[in-house]
Amino acid sequence: MHSRFSKTAKGGNRTRRKLGVQPVLEWAFRTEKARLELPEPPDPDPERGARPGYGLEYVLMQRATLGCRIDGGRYKPDSSTHEDAEVIAACIAGLPTSLGGLRLAIRIAELARAGMAPDWMPGAVPRCVPVEMRRNQHCARSITIPVGTTRVLTRGKWRTVQLRACPITWSPHPDQIAAARRHYAHGWLALEWVRDGLLAGGMLREIRVIDEMPTLTPWSGATFLG
Repeated sequence: MHSRFSKTAKGGNRTRRKLGVQPVLEWAFRTEKARLELPEPPDPDPERGARPGYGLEYVLMQRATLGCRIDGGRYKPDSSTHEDAEVIAACIAGLPTSLGGLRLAIRIAELARAGMAPDWMPGAVPRCVPVEMRRNQHCARSITIPVGTTRVLTRGKWRTVQLRACPITWSPHPDQIAAARRHYAHGWLALEWVRDGLLAGGMLREIRVIDEMPTLTPWSGATFLG
């Protein structure tokens, strides 16, 4: 398999790139175009019986048990996707349900493929704004609604006048900001699980995953990924 990384002068050994989990995922999904191995749907034909689907993670576990690479199968010399990228994709596909499972795994892969971080709504501050505005060629005015009546004394006469108020809302709403940051925190825990799995597995041949993680609470003042 042709290596995309340089070799050292001594003995021709490959130099393992040191990357944090976020750059690792972006390399695997954005550069190497790795794909998640999704579980196969159950066989709808009861007469044929249930056929177990063996995804890439099963192959990797078997390879780890043997302590060597299995010839043939998914990894082919002419594959356009780096083998390390396939291992990374398999790790993502194994995300446990308690950490978001397959749905979050797909989201993580999509973000990595786009080179994006989860949106924690940086700089978002709730502001009180009118619910609706009406604009014309001269100006923009907030919409008001009747909320009651009152009696006022005008030029010696009591008159009934309508009371109107401007409905307001918060934009963005504090709940929306809180939800975005909860989702970010859940994604961070998933990345930590992936990082620890790649470190413990020791199955990457040309990449060395390091402890570096995205900032846990970037809204506290730190910048995401520096």
